[in-house]
Amino acid sequence: MKTRCSAKCNSTTIGVALLAWSLVTVLSPLPSAGQEFRRLPVKEYRDKMKAGWIGQIIGVSWGAPTEGRYQKIMPADKMPPFSENLVNNAFGQDDLYVEMTFLRTMEEYGYDVPIRQAGIDFANSGYPLWVANAAGRGNLRNGIAPPDSSHPEFHNCAGAIDYQIEADYSGLIAPGMPDVVIALGEKFGRLMNYGDGVYAGQFMGAMYAEAFFEKDVMKLIEAGLRAIPSECLYAGMVRDMIQWHQENPTDWEKTWALAEKKYNQDRNYNISALDVKREGAWVLMGLLYGQSDLDQTMIISCRCGFDSDCNPSSSGGILFTTLGTAKLPDKYYRKLDETKIFSHTAYNFPRLIDVCEKLARQGLVRVGGRIEKDANGEEVFVIPVKPPTPSKFEDLKNPGPIAGSRYSDEEMAKIASPGLRWASSRFLDGWTISNCNRDQSSMLWESQGRKNVFVLNGLTKGAPGYALAKTMTLRPGKPLTLDFAAACDPKTSGWKIRVKADGQDLAGEAVNQTTMKAGWTQIRAPLPAGADKPLAVEITMEPVTPPTERKGPPALSVTVPRLANP
Repeated sequence: MKTRCSAKCNSTTIGVALLAWSLVTVLSPLPSAGQEFRRLPVKEYRDKMKAGWIGQIIGVSWGAPTEGRYQKIMPADKMPPFSENLVNNAFGQDDLYVEMTFLRTMEEYGYDVPIRQAGIDFANSGYPLWVANAAGRGNLRNGIAPPDSSHPEFHNCAGAIDYQIEADYSGLIAPGMPDVVIALGEKFGRLMNYGDGVYAGQFMGAMYAEAFFEKDVMKLIEAGLRAIPSECLYAGMVRDMIQWHQENPTDWEKTWALAEKKYNQDRNYNISALDVKREGAWVLMGLLYGQSDLDQTMIISCRCGFDSDCNPSSSGGILFTTLGTAKLPDKYYRKLDETKIFSHTAYNFPRLIDVCEKLARQGLVRVGGRIEKDANGEEVFVIPVKPPTPSKFEDLKNPGPIAGSRYSDEEMAKIASPGLRWASSRFLDGWTISNCNRDQSSMLWESQGRKNVFVLNGLTKGAPGYALAKTMTLRPGKPLTLDFAAACDPKTSGWKIRVKADGQDLAGEAVNQTTMKAGWTQIRAPLPAGADKPLAVEITMEPVTPPTERKGPPALSVTVPRLANP
C-alpha cells in the first residue's frame, strides 16, 4: 500500500505511521512535500534477497544438463527431473561466480570504484569464460580499457547474453532503486557488453529491484521496461512478448514460434552470437506463461531451448524474490550446504547474503534513503520512489565512436596475466609467434621463479604446433647458445620442441613430467659459430598427443629465448 503525506504531521499521524512501519511497502512520512517512500523491513529484505539467489541456483542447476542441446522446443519428457540436490550444483556455474566478482569489487572499493579498476578486477578473474565475457576480458588483458573493451569495433558479440545472466546481483542489492541498477550496468555491464547487451542486464536487474515490492509479473516487466531506452531493440522484444502473450494467453508454444522466427531466424534482430534478445524472450516466456508457479516458470524457460540453463536461472531468481525464503517450499533450499565456497570467489552462501545487505545499505544512502526502526525496534529501509533514468541509447548495428580508452603500463602491471597481443610487442624481444590463438594466450609476469612467461593456448586448426621465429645476426667471436625454458601440465603427454637455424636442426627436447626439473625443462641450442650474416632461427613446439575436434593440446609455457655463453 502507498500513502502520501505532508512533512507537517501531528502526533496522531506519527502514531499511525509508526504502526504502519511493519508493512513492506507503506510510504513513510516525508522530509519534503510530494516525495514518496517505500518501506522494507531489513529482515524481509534479507529473506527475499536470499530467495533470489536460491532461485538463480535452482534454475541454472535444473537446466544445466540441457544447455545448448535444443534449438527448438524441448520435448516435455526430456526435462530433467527436479532434485533437492540441485541447490548444491551451482557453486561452479558462471551464472553465479561472475557476478560475485562485481560484488567483490564493490565490497573492496565501494560504489564509486572507477570503471577502469572494475575492468582490472575482471581481467584478473581466473575462471573460464565464453562469448562476450571472454571477448571483453581478453580486450581488458590486452590493454583495451573500458568502455572500449565492449565496443563492437573490438569484438563481435557485444550483444550477447552475458551481462543479462550476471545482472541479478544489481537488483538484489538495490531493492526499489532502479537507478542504482542502471548505474551498475553502466559500470560492470560495460566491461563486456554494448547496447542491448547492457540494457538486457539493466532490465533484469530492475525486475529484481521491483520484486521486493511487487508480485504481479506484468508490473515487474513494466518496471524493467522503464529502466531501459524505449527505442532499443531489446525493449521492442519485450513489447512483442507482451503482445504475443495477450494474443495467445494459453499457448506458449505458439508465442515461442513467433519469437523464434523474429529473434532467431531474422538477422536484423539476431545480431550477435548467443543474442540476448532471443534469450531474453525465453526468460519472459517463463514469467508470462508460468502463472507465478515456481516450477512451471523455470520449466517453460528451460524448454524454450538454446541457453536453457541461464534463462530459467533468471526467471526463477526473479520469481523467487517476490516470495522470499519464508514462503518458499523448503524442497528448494533445505539441503543447501552453506559452508561450500562458490568457485573463484571469497563467498559461501551466508557470506554472500551479508555482503549483499552491506551493499544495499550503502546504496540506500546514495539515493537519499535512510534506515529507521519500527515500533518493535526492527530496522526498516526507507526507500525514495524515483522514476528511473535509462542509459543513453546505443545502436548495436550502428555503434557510436570509440572512446580511445587504453590502460597505462602502470595499470597493466596490476593485471596478473596480460594478453599476448599487448605483451608480445613489449616483452617478446623481436620474436614472432604463430599458430596460437592470440586472444586465449597470455603472459605471466612471474611463474615458478621465471619472469615474463608466455602461456600459449589455442593451436590453430590444421597446424602441427606453435612456432617462434626471429632473424638475428651473430658477430664472429665466442660461440653462443640460445637458452629458454618450457613447462606444461605434468599429467599430460607433453610437447616436442625443436630449434632450427636456416633450416638445420640445432637441438630438440621433450617437455614432460620426466624432463621438467623444479617445474621447467631447460632447452639450450648451440648456434652456428659467428658468420657475420642474418640467421633465421625457428623454434617449433608440437604436442605429443595431436589435438582433436573436441580437445585441444595442453597449455604450454615458455620463457623468452635469450642468447647466452655456453
